[in-house]
Amino acid sequence: MRKLKTKEIAMAAGLAAISAVLQLIHIGYQAPQFGMWIDFVAVTWIIGIFLFGPRMAFIVSIMGAIMITLFAPETWLGASMKWLASFPIWFLLGIWTFKKGSVFEYYKKWWKLLIPLIIGIIIRCLIIIPANYFYAIPIWTGLTTTKAMIVIPWPIIAIFNIFQSFVDVGIAWLLVYKFGLNRFAPKQSAETD
Repeated sequence: MRKLKTKEIAMAAGLAAISAVLQLIHIGYQAPQFGMWIDFVAVTWIIGIFLFGPRMAFIVSIMGAIMITLFAPETWLGASMKWLASFPIWFLLGIWTFKKGSVFEYYKKWWKLLIPLIIGIIIRCLIIIPANYFYAIPIWTGLTTTKAMIVIPWPIIAIFNIFQSFVDVGIAWLLVYKFGLNRFAPKQSAETD
């Protein structure tokens, strides 16, 4: 495994810091009756995969989650749930390109995102629905698992997570491929990754 270059370390730190700031100011939509958010926190984690590959997405997401734990009001609970929900998406986007060449080059065509994104969303929902009922909601609200299942039906959790996945990947893709963030991708990433 090659060492990270200074530029990559700086980019990882910058992307992680942006995700923490986005968590702090929490731009997005919060469902008033359920408290769930559609936000932009994990967009930078997906940008990491498009620019540098899955290793960088992992580093950015871990650094971002640590910063959220330290500085955001949601602390470790919000950070762990955001990481747990986002992991299947960027992980699937990364392993999908295994033996297919550069992640950066492969996803230049948006339609190549669809199959790994759909598989990632299915895995995300299979992980995040039980995690909400048995972990996050009881800790955050004090509701029992049974009461949480009544108050917040599982289709609501699934819909929010499906929509959030499209927001994360869609905005990241637009920023990288249409709004010029691709200029920060290392030259060899576009050729050999």
